Amino acid sequence: MTEPPESDDQRRKRGLPPEPAVPGEKRDDAAVPGPVTAGFWLYVLAGLVLVAAVVLTFPQRESLVDSLLEMDVEGLTREQAEASVTNFLWLLLLGALALAGFTWLFAYKARQGTRSARTVLTVLAVVFLLVALLLPGLMAIGAAFAAALATILLHLPSVADYFPQVGRSLH
Repeated sequence: MTEPPESDDQRRKRGLPPEPAVPGEKRDDAAVPGPVTAGFWLYVLAGLVLVAAVVLTFPQRESLVDSLLEMDVEGLTREQAEASVTNFLWLLLLGALALAGFTWLFAYKARQGTRSARTVLTVLAVVFLLVALLLPGLMAIGAAFAAALATILLHLPSVADYFPQVGRSLH
């Protein structure tokens, strides 16, 4: 006679992550604590707001070019300034999309109870704060605030058991 498989909560109590989901099989999301679910959606929101903040910076391209020209860099022509600002904005958009994508991926993994995903999200929240310093406007600050709040939710004592600490030796 075979024993029934362990539940995710039983595995967490032993310091193990939840069983991986089989492709096509729906996981039981009812066991996910409320703060973890709220943190997941805040991370999704932070990524969306950050990408929107970068997209809304594109119409300000001319003022950015004018600001660059006001710096009076020797030998900088208007065409070079326009090309530099355009390249910078596209690079910023790609970076924002990458940051949002990584944030969504690790938020999904954290919602499954993966402790290392929570650690990566903490680092990504710091990156959100650094990007908020680079981008002007309230939207980037809002994205950083959402990421910081989501990180706080994932580190609450009430959800500590949901993210098991694996010991040095796995038996």
